[in-house]
Amino acid sequence: MTTSTGIDFSVIAPPAYLRDFVAQEPARVHHVAAQRVLSDGIYRDFFACEAERGADVIVDNGLFDLGYALPAASLVEAARAVSAKEIILPDVMRDGAATLKASAQAAREILELSGDSFRLCAVLHAADDEEWLRTYDAFVASDWAGAIALPASRRADPDGQLCRTRWLATAYLENRGLVDDLIVYRLLGLGRTGHLELIEQREHEWISSVDGAAPVILGAMGVALRLEGPYEKPSTPRIENLGPIQEDRFVLIRRNIAVVRAAAGSTVTIAEEQR
Repeated sequence: MTTSTGIDFSVIAPPAYLRDFVAQEPARVHHVAAQRVLSDGIYRDFFACEAERGADVIVDNGLFDLGYALPAASLVEAARAVSAKEIILPDVMRDGAATLKASAQAAREILELSGDSFRLCAVLHAADDEEWLRTYDAFVASDWAGAIALPASRRADPDGQLCRTRWLATAYLENRGLVDDLIVYRLLGLGRTGHLELIEQREHEWISSVDGAAPVILGAMGVALRLEGPYEKPSTPRIENLGPIQEDRFVLIRRNIAVVRAAAGSTVTIAEEQR
């Protein structure tokens, strides 16, 4: 759990700019792409070095980038290559039952391949609030989920559903005493309100980390984030399609990252010696 350090923010950036924007002082938490670990030696070596410096490396399953999750053997291979502490299990968008089935199967396969070498993280998806609660209960009751991640809320939800509005979901868990002290809780990505959500979420000391590419992408486009808001995100490319970043935008990107960390209550900075 996080207390005095706030919510750790893992910056997502193109591989060419890992030392410029992603290196942490102190090294705390990194979310990394399994497929990139397996295909890019520079990327793999960078995060292996961050692990040696003390960072908890979390290997994502590839679904967000590839449209499908990598098989268990590939996830274990990637995790071992960067001395990861955790693997995010396969998930199915907006489908709690399918996510639970895919996660449980992958968990069994990963445990067969690696024993208890890695903490396993389940992603909480659901079609409606009833399914959301049922899926959450199943994860907590399982003997394999050591972490639970809540995906970002991408669109406005006037109905205030737990499965669509993440800040309502975390408040619900806390207010009803449903937070399990044995589980690590994470946020996946920045949602439609960006870093402003983190100002609310950092009140929950049990939320460990969040990852996101927005401060890098927006900074590369010349858009500044402000701690007090408003957060207005124009149409942006995916991080892998960002292309070369002009060096005169580096200061703005680093400022954007600092704004997100301030919103999250984190004192981590970009490691100077890595630049």
